[in-house]
Amino acid sequence: MKAAVLHELGKAPRFEEFAEPIAGKDEVIVRVRAASLKGVDRQLASGTHYASPREMPVVCGTDGAGDLEDGTRIFFGGARRPYGAMAERTVVPRAFCFSVPSGLDDDAAAALPNPGVSAWLTLTHRAKLVPGETVLILGVTGVTGQLAVQIAKLLGAKRVIGAGRNERMLERLRELGADATIQLDQSDESLKNAFAREAAVAGFDVIIDYLWGHPTETVLAAITKSEFAAVTKETRLVQVGESAGPTISLPAAVLRSTALTILGTAGMPPREILVDAMQQVLTRTVRGELRIETERIPLADIESVWQRKEESGRRIVVIP
Repeated sequence: MKAAVLHELGKAPRFEEFAEPIAGKDEVIVRVRAASLKGVDRQLASGTHYASPREMPVVCGTDGAGDLEDGTRIFFGGARRPYGAMAERTVVPRAFCFSVPSGLDDDAAAALPNPGVSAWLTLTHRAKLVPGETVLILGVTGVTGQLAVQIAKLLGAKRVIGAGRNERMLERLRELGADATIQLDQSDESLKNAFAREAAVAGFDVIIDYLWGHPTETVLAAITKSEFAAVTKETRLVQVGESAGPTISLPAAVLRSTALTILGTAGMPPREILVDAMQQVLTRTVRGELRIETERIPLADIESVWQRKEESGRRIVVIP
């Protein structure tokens, strides 16, 4: 079969032949209809992710949409290495297969569940967002950030502020439910003041951080108090991604002057929580409550497309 095959960490995968998968106990063979190309796929292939493969060759891709042998359309994840989603066929645990509603096309079925479920779980399971709270999303112009805006509003957030660099997507965020946006490409002082102005409205109850690095340092500087004051609000910062940098400098004053709790996404939640999140995301997508932009590319073009950045805010969908 044809697949996107990785031979060396840090290199792009190649379109070439790969051995056919054989299902083991509690596994199923999936005929892949579409696979999404995400930042985590590139991280895994680069060797910078904690779960990067150590034995090659492997097929790239963590999830996608496809058919089981009985014709059931599914979204799948967790392919058994060396197999992956970017192939004509793959092998996955039966437990990681989820039925796809008939109203969802293959592109959306492949592209939306991963970022949608991630955003849903980040806001509900980790941040524990309560209706009426204010949410700041760092890295909002990426696919997951856009979905986080929509989901925060669906969950009852009173105010959602998005910070990002893609000017076109910042303008579109109003249509998706954002109440305010902040352009990250400005001087440190101007950016700090922009965050401080938004925090002055009602404070930030939740910060969803897809960036880390310098933007996070600037937000923390903006909410740090310069005098003794009564603390009336807790801020829960959930660290999700690191596209702006893997580390931050965290002054002690930030933690001593604010009621700040920093959380991680903490890996996979219990299955019942994951299944509920998947059902919520798929159902709301079919209803038109969640939207995502996609771009189709043939599997044969994977090597040339691999290095492209997701500047457009669209999710690339690989079609075998």
